[in-house]
Order: sequence, then C-alpha cells, then structure tokens
Amino acid sequence: MSESDTLPYRPCAGIMLANRDGLVFVGQRIDNPGDAWQMPQGGIDPGEDPEVAAFRELGEETGLLPNHVDLIARSKEEYFYDLPPELQGNIWDGRWRGQRQWWFLMRFKGDDTDVRIDGHHPEFSQWKWAEPAELPRLIVPFKRRIYEGLVSEFGPLI
Repeated sequence: MSESDTLPYRPCAGIMLANRDGLVFVGQRIDNPGDAWQMPQGGIDPGEDPEVAAFRELGEETGLLPNHVDLIARSKEEYFYDLPPELQGNIWDGRWRGQRQWWFLMRFKGDDTDVRIDGHHPEFSQWKWAEPAELPRLIVPFKRRIYEGLVSEFGPLI
C-alpha cells in the first residue's frame, strides 16, 4: 500500500449543465496547457450541503445564478477518482488522493451571454456546448470513467 492510498478523497460537487438543445457545458481548464476540458465542479466546504455547493460552484465558475437553471437530478451515488501518481502531492497541498463527487444535472434556461467565465478566480479559458457522447473523449483520462457514468446515468434526462 502506498502513502497516497491512505489519503482521503476530497468531497466535491459537480454540475452537468445541459442546454435546451441537449448539449452539455464544458470549459477548457485555464491551468492546463493541454486539451483538458471539464464540467463545473469544486470542493464542498465543511458542513455544506452538496446541492448548495453545486449552485455555489456553478456561480463561481460560470457566473450563472440559480434563476438561470433548473435542477433536474442528483447522482444516485458519489463518483470517485484517484489522481494519477504524478499529480498526487502536487495539487490540493498533497492532502487528497482524489475526489469523491456528487453530481447534479441542471437545465440551462438562460442565454449564452449569461455565461461569464472571467470571474474573480477564473477556472476556464474558454467554454463550449458539447454532445454528451463526446464528453469522455474531451477530458483527462483519469476522469473518463466518471464522465462515462454520468452520460449513462443522466443521458436519458438530457
């Protein structure tokens, strides 16, 4: 057993944001020079409800407010992933082995001009709407299994 196997998972909330056309929001990570796209997601603060965290993260990363979306579904269970060995110890101050994530499907009912990725601490350099089936291919390999699961779980509702 490696030292990283004893580290806890960081509690997180993620948002699959689908528009009226059945496409899903993805953002190009600002801190990765490669082709690393992801959906809005982030840490759950101690004592914070995962749904509250999801709305907070959506606002922080996209500028969208609760009135811009409808909550459609919550994942049946948490999704887990481990960071690759080369990233463990290099992000989150080495406190976490990966993430445990509750996911929320939300329907975007605003206009594209409502999306603002240039907030106080921007996460994304650009964003786009993507076909759900395209999501696993767009993201970093260590998160693909999660995105495949989300497409399977939420896909019929998109």
